[in-house]
Amino acid sequence: MALWQEWWVWLTAGAVLAILEVALPGFIFLGFACGAVVVGIAIWAGFLGGSLSALLLAFAVASLACWVGLRKFFAHKHAKPKIWEKDINDN
Repeated sequence: MALWQEWWVWLTAGAVLAILEVALPGFIFLGFACGAVVVGIAIWAGFLGGSLSALLLAFAVASLACWVGLRKFFAHKHAKPKIWEKDINDN
């Protein structure tokens, strides 16, 4: 059995990517980590397996879905920088 067909490899990759997100925040590594964990669980449950292309497609779709979900859930409502119109030192 190839290494990319093992469920624990995908879960380990997800953990490594989640740790990398702590060092370089921006939701991108967290999305990939979530995708890797989803693929690992799907392999463990028997839903996925076999071809590398199917695993990579599932990883890409799961990563994109997780990334979009995280951006929607944790997005700032007013992500614009604050512009000061009046200086507090002007009297």
